[in-house]
Amino acid sequence: QVQLVESGGGLVQAGGSLKLSCAASGFTLSMYVMAWFRQAPGKERQFVAAINWSGSTTDYAASVKGRFTCSRDNAKNTVYLQMNSLKPEDTAVYYCARSKRGLGVRSQFDYDSWGQGTQVTVSS
Repeated sequence: QVQLVESGGGLVQAGGSLKLSCAASGFTLSMYVMAWFRQAPGKERQFVAAINWSGSTTDYAASVKGRFTCSRDNAKNTVYLQMNSLKPEDTAVYYCARSKRGLGVRSQFDYDSWGQGTQVTVSS
């Protein structure tokens, strides 16, 4: 069955970096657009970044553009999110998701499989 497992979250000071990983199994990763979302306490889940099948094209939310980088290694069945210059407002649970559609869709309802999430906490 389809499985997405995130890792790499943790506690970091403002200005620091973290790299999240999403290990995929149960499907052919190279056939899907993949994305990262995040959800802070009391807030809706929001789009963070997405990457196309080959990794040649990415899409970022305005709030993270220039600080976060999404990449993938289809041979390793893994998607990554490199997060630099972290801010306290980046604190959230980060989720990996598989798209039902192409690149450019940012609604969580366009994604059909989700990981369990990994907590990222940025202290000020």
